[in-house]
Amino acid sequence: MAEEYAHEPDAHRYVLRSAGQIASVVDYTVLGDSISMTRTFTNPNLRGRGLAAKIVQFAVDDVEKNTKYHVVPMCWYVAQWFDEHPERADLLKPRQASAS
Repeated sequence: MAEEYAHEPDAHRYVLRSAGQIASVVDYTVLGDSISMTRTFTNPNLRGRGLAAKIVQFAVDDVEKNTKYHVVPMCWYVAQWFDEHPERADLLKPRQASAS
């Protein structure tokens, strides 16, 4: 099954689709210089396949690459993901704007 990842900013979410169907989602809210990841959901029929970890990884990578936000893991799953990936802990702290 082909997996497709997308950031849907108008819906404030990151989405993982499998075979054209929504498989897993991370919802978020932006407040100032932070992005609060508020909910992670995986289609019950697709749980146990690591899809939530994949969409969180995609969301974190996108935030790091394309924004100056720091992450606030309001969802227990996102907090657990950061516990399991301590090398990404810098994203939990406010980020400094780079000099251009």
